[in-house]
Formats: sequence, C-alpha cells, structure tokens
Amino acid sequence: MIGWLTEAVPRGRVAAFRTLVYLFVAADLVVFTPWVRTRVDVPGDLYQPLLIGRLLPLPTPTPALVGVIFWLLLALALAAATGRAPRLLGWAVFALYFEWMIVAMSYGKVDHDRFGLLVALAALPTAGRARHGDPTRTEAGGWALRVSQIAVICTYFLAAWAKFRFGGLDWATGSVLARAIIRRGTDLADLIAQVPHLLVVAQFGILAFELLSPLVFFLPERWRLAAVGFFYSFHLVTIATITISFAPHLVAMTSFLPLEKVRPVVRARRLLARRRGPSGTPDGGTTPTAPLGGTEPAVGQAAST
Repeated sequence: MIGWLTEAVPRGRVAAFRTLVYLFVAADLVVFTPWVRTRVDVPGDLYQPLLIGRLLPLPTPTPALVGVIFWLLLALALAAATGRAPRLLGWAVFALYFEWMIVAMSYGKVDHDRFGLLVALAALPTAGRARHGDPTRTEAGGWALRVSQIAVICTYFLAAWAKFRFGGLDWATGSVLARAIIRRGTDLADLIAQVPHLLVVAQFGILAFELLSPLVFFLPERWRLAAVGFFYSFHLVTIATITISFAPHLVAMTSFLPLEKVRPVVRARRLLARRRGPSGTPDGGTTPTAPLGGTEPAVGQAAST
C-alpha cells in the first residue's frame, strides 16, 4: 500500500502539475470567484462559517481582510507557479486559498468541486523542488499526485453517497436533471430533454459512474488514461447542457495525466528555431541556433527553501 501511495513519478510531471495548479488559483481569483470580494458587503451576522472556520477560529471577514487576501494570494500564486521556493510559497498559497474558500462557502452554499484542488494545494509543498522536463523520478512527488488523484475520485464517490443519503433512489427516478435544465439548460439540453425517459436513464448512469469511479486505480495505465478521458467528456457534456463547469476539479484531475510530455515553452522554441532556419538568425546572419533536443535547459527550475 505504501508503495502504491508513493509510486515514483518524473519530477517534470510534478513541476507541470504545480505550475498548472497555481496558475489556476490566480485565474480563479479574477475569473471564477471574484464575487467573494462582494460577499463581505452583506451584514456580518449572515456569515455562518464552516465547521473548520469555527474550530480555528477565523475572524468574520471584512472588506479590508478579503482585499488583503485577494492581492497577496494573487501575487504568491503567480510566484509559486514558477516553481521557486516550493515549500514556502506552497504553504502560503494553500493557507490563503483555504481561507478564501472558507469565506466563499460560509454564506449558505458549498461547492464540492474544489475538494481535489484543495488537497493538491496541501500536498504540493511536500513534493519538494522539481524542474520542467526532468525525467528523474521522485516518491515525494508521486505521493503528492496520488493523494490528489484520491481526492478527485472521492469527489465522485462521495457525491453518489450524498445522493443516496439525501434523496435515496428518488434521486435516480425523479426529475433532478429536468429541474436543472429548466433552471440553466442550453439549447442542446432542451433537445435531449425531448427524448422520452432519457433523463432518468442519464441519472442512473451518473450514479453508476460515480460509484464505479474508484475502479480507475485498478486499470492498466493505458485504460486508466482512457477512463480519465471519459471523466473529462462527462464534464464537457455537463458544461454543454446545464452550464456547470467543475473547473477546479478538472484541474486537479490532471494529476492522472503525463503532464511532463506537454512543454509549451520548448515547443515554442522549436517552432521559432524552424522559422529561423538552419542558417541562424532571421536576418540571414550566421549565428548558430542552439540545439533543442534532449540537451535543452530545463524550464522553471525550482529552488529549495
């Protein structure tokens, strides 16, 4: 079991996952959850903190407090995305984003699509330093990715458990999707809704998919990637029909993917080198172009703290 939890992965995969997660945190502040800053404009007695917020305890948010969290978290997330000071910046980003989520979810609505992202933010500082493209394997990085994967799958499985807990089989046989389509459905959803019994079949399918999701860990790597592709297609259909994105969850789910193979900076360099041609500079000079094969320097070198 310990060997499975700490299965070594390339450091380049950890570096890519780290960069993606921290860039999403920055994007989340300005694209997906900027409304958190407006929550503090309502009376303080409407703030009902989550259990963790009561246990710590955390102060009632004020415009000044939330403003400081916003700007500090934005700056630190962008800095952490470079891979530098992975422990110092990583723990700081986790603490600030955790508080950001407590403020966001303490006014009556809790989104379950952020569980995997929060676990990833908590685990990444333990992975240590990693460079993009580094093939050296690391068990610490493997553990960080594995617990992120477990959190992603728990999001699915526990969602099914919650459906049975609060709705029972009526969730599958009722009009859950029909109500969702009425509230926020697209034209595509309206077409699907016209097919008799299809929505009920889809509800049974969602339950089966969520309950069976842990089986992904028992699949060979090739089939595991295919299963993760199915997970992404499920969310694509969800976005296209009832406009629910699950964006933080989708980012956390990249922990299953061989991200070390996706290196946009190196690809951009190679494209630039091809445009320059073998002679060197664009103006026809003779300055040689550095080789960009397996000897190119790693991008985003991390420094230990």
